[in-house]
Amino acid sequence: MSLVKLVEVWRGSVLESVHFGAAAIANSNGEIIAGWGDPELVTYPRSALKPIQAIPLVESGAAAARNLGPEHVAFACASHRGEPLHRDLAEKWLLELGLEEAALACGPEYPADLPAAFAAARGALSKRRIYNNCSGKHCALLTVARHHGWPVEGYHRLDHSVQQLYLDALSELADCDARKLPFGVDGCSLPAAALSVGAFAKLIARFAGARAASPRRQSAITAIQDAMRSHPAYVSGSAEPGVMVTRVTQGRLIMKTGAEGFISVFAPGQGLGIALKVSDGEARARVPALIALMSAASLIDEQERRALAALAEPPVLDSNGAEVGRIRGCEPCLRSAASGGRAGSAGQPAAHPQ
Repeated sequence: MSLVKLVEVWRGSVLESVHFGAAAIANSNGEIIAGWGDPELVTYPRSALKPIQAIPLVESGAAAARNLGPEHVAFACASHRGEPLHRDLAEKWLLELGLEEAALACGPEYPADLPAAFAAARGALSKRRIYNNCSGKHCALLTVARHHGWPVEGYHRLDHSVQQLYLDALSELADCDARKLPFGVDGCSLPAAALSVGAFAKLIARFAGARAASPRRQSAITAIQDAMRSHPAYVSGSAEPGVMVTRVTQGRLIMKTGAEGFISVFAPGQGLGIALKVSDGEARARVPALIALMSAASLIDEQERRALAALAEPPVLDSNGAEVGRIRGCEPCLRSAASGGRAGSAGQPAAHPQ
């Protein structure tokens, strides 16, 4: 397994830690146009697959039948922080479905957002399933089950009809029979498909290009992209890196995180997909690594690099909040280690509007 250095962690003048991994950029024709490390590294994209899991919500007509807005569609793709906007939407969504919170198969959690967690603690509130960062995806799957008249019980199992709809969409975009992929169980109890870094880059590039056979699925994919672009706070949280990436690039790039150091970006206007896996699973490394990769591949311009500088090189703080070091994405390493073509090479759709 070949890995490349993605991130350095400096404390003072000493390099304290290094994070390695693999990454790939693909176009919607299913071609890897740049790679770092081993794009054949197999891993779980985890929550980075949520935009694909959201396809049945729109494609089936369930969202339209329930008069769900783009904020609901964005929330279906969410790895959220349990802020009030997430809590309120989940509560109203379940109420509209006529379901109790116990219908959610995801486990109860405290809000990941600290102000929301403190508010919950002051109110002596217990853990809740709607605070689970995957509750939006679960609401979406329950909506699809209700729409088709299927039982909501067991919707999280791979053999349930709602999961079969997801596997149909995943199969087309992954250009393989998704039912033959290795599966584990995600943290929220849903099936978790395993893919190589390169295969996921191709998949999310096809998603970016809405490369589906049916106009209905193409329309559903476009609606999901538009929802994630227009409501990024519902996809992650008000102050999360994905919101900044979407806003700084004016919706040209849309970011979606996964667990264990996985992260992706797709560019709908260009039909590009990026997949990156930090091999040790450390979450602190994935965003600086991604920004460095996008810079090395000329997917962001100088103005955007400056605007995203806080994400590219976040500080290491001591317990008093004083800066004592930096976390740095390794752009020079990524430039020298690129293989399999260059994102900016002739004939590739890497150039972006200025």
